[in-house]
Amino acid sequence: MKKEKFGTTKDGKEVTRYTLENANGMKVSFIDLGAVITNIWVPDRDGHLDDVVHGYDDVASYEVNEPSFGAPVGRCANRISDGHFVINGVEYKLDQNDSTNCLHSGYLRFNYMMYEAEYEKGDGEQVLTFSRVSPDGEQHFPGTFTYSITYHLTDDNELIIEYDGVSDADTVVNMTNHSYFNLGKGGHKGEQILNHEVKIFADRYNPVNDLLYPTGEFADVEGTPFDFREFKVIGTDVVSDKSSPDYFKGYDHNFVLEHEKGEVITAAICREPQTGRTLTVLTDQPGIQMYTAPELSGEHGKDGVIYGPSSAVCFETQNFPNAINTPEFPDIVLKAGEPYRHYTVFRFGTY
Repeated sequence: MKKEKFGTTKDGKEVTRYTLENANGMKVSFIDLGAVITNIWVPDRDGHLDDVVHGYDDVASYEVNEPSFGAPVGRCANRISDGHFVINGVEYKLDQNDSTNCLHSGYLRFNYMMYEAEYEKGDGEQVLTFSRVSPDGEQHFPGTFTYSITYHLTDDNELIIEYDGVSDADTVVNMTNHSYFNLGKGGHKGEQILNHEVKIFADRYNPVNDLLYPTGEFADVEGTPFDFREFKVIGTDVVSDKSSPDYFKGYDHNFVLEHEKGEVITAAICREPQTGRTLTVLTDQPGIQMYTAPELSGEHGKDGVIYGPSSAVCFETQNFPNAINTPEFPDIVLKAGEPYRHYTVFRFGTY
């Protein structure tokens, strides 16, 4: 494990970057500001390493990080309608930072916080754990939530993410990771991901309304742009011309994963034909959000790159968006004293 100074926050706190490297030369870097993944270097089919995730070169950019590059998102990822919810008869009002929605818990995000870091070397893996305490009322959520985010880099080219936590009061918890992947030539420096091929192991998805949170429906993917049951090029159904009756700018939708609670399944596979890189996503969560970043524009990233629309794809394992206000969706309330656990694997390979 390599440990180095990354920079200093506007409040004068020193930020440290940690880099793990496995037996195959795969490397992953993190910073203790936000427990953010800053870099993932993986080989293509010819053994050439590229950094395949969006990010920044400096602390100041990560202190803003509006797109949530590499960020663990909490307490509640995705959208909560009208920026409010009710638990035990008490209404809680949240930031409305996405039209009338609360998106990724509002303006004060978990990736703006400093974390304690602990490193451990295991058998065939390296483990880096980031932890902190979210006090009662932070982001306007009830309860003191003590949590950790543990990253495992294995010699099988897997990045395993474990989220663990407990609250002293009933609250809402739905954490995820918001890394933006580009498996193409040049990695994060590459062209749009519309040529990437994706397979999602879901027969149903959740349609959204004009405010981009789910309507509460469970719709069949068959015959729709959301049918990824077999490998399909991401851009197949994308129509960027707003004047076209078939206008469809891209994906920001939750796919329904059918499995027993706690069971870890393969949720999605993404591959890039030119480089041969693959990303397999496994999770124990009931949903996975595919986001193709159609709105991303003019974001100044690492290595002088300016990230544009559809320059990366996110696979956010999660409970369903707006589940706290949608009785038809899986329960998202974490009861006081009960453990929260979320398990996700990003497995990299080639074909």
